[in-house]
Amino acid sequence: MRVAPDVFADPQALGRQAAELVADGLERSRLAGRPYLLGCPGGRSAATTYAALAQLVGRRRLDLGHLVVVMMDDYLVPGPGGHLEHEDDSAPHSCIRFGREEVVAPLNRAAGRGRGMPPDQLWVPDPAHPDRYDDALAAAGGVDLFLLASGAGDGHVAFNAPGSPAGSRTRVVSLPDSTRRDNLATFPTFGGRLDAVPGHGVTVGIDTIVRHSASVLMLVSGPDKGRAAARLCAATGYDPAWPATVFAACARPRLFLDDAARRAAAAVTAPVG
Repeated sequence: MRVAPDVFADPQALGRQAAELVADGLERSRLAGRPYLLGCPGGRSAATTYAALAQLVGRRRLDLGHLVVVMMDDYLVPGPGGHLEHEDDSAPHSCIRFGREEVVAPLNRAAGRGRGMPPDQLWVPDPAHPDRYDDALAAAGGVDLFLLASGAGDGHVAFNAPGSPAGSRTRVVSLPDSTRRDNLATFPTFGGRLDAVPGHGVTVGIDTIVRHSASVLMLVSGPDKGRAAARLCAATGYDPAWPATVFAACARPRLFLDDAARRAAAAVTAPVG
């Protein structure tokens, strides 16, 4: 079954509505006395959502002590012993840095003293034991809301590239050039050089997203996301050729487009499939 998109005038309007969903969920989980797990992508797609959420946290005076931010992936580089390890967390493209500085820090500033999120509630998959991430999500009761984004050129979601199997769990992966090219636009600090983008990552899997999410929200904005928007609007389930279609296989999926992505999708003339 296809998911009818909600269309917004611009990325800011899209982000405000997405943030309302998160804030409402935070309040419900607080009243229920349970943690609220929010699955978070790095990069551009959810930037307006994170900014709007920080504003809502301040306006509603939300307590974030029960919030768990579940990062979806991170770049990996060879360590001293040759084993792959997290990118330096001071690097602009580090997902640990992104989660800490661009998601958690603004939320905690908005919440104020004594109402912020504890540091150990920023979760990132461990490349040494990636399978434990799925186990931790299951033990916590699952992810209340996974915010998702689609690669513009190849439809990757997190670091799940085209061909990712439906049963995949959190794992270490090699990043194809198609995904690495998409990330040149996400992180201008790569200087447009493909060889500057790490070749490996650790990522949640397709099954991780489907199995452990209570709800998902796919965020698509900008004129460069026309092909992605067209594929996602047509999705009736998971298509390994465009991994972001996983959202349509999840419980309670929603699809948010801004008007620029909608118009770009309408201009896509190649058949979807």
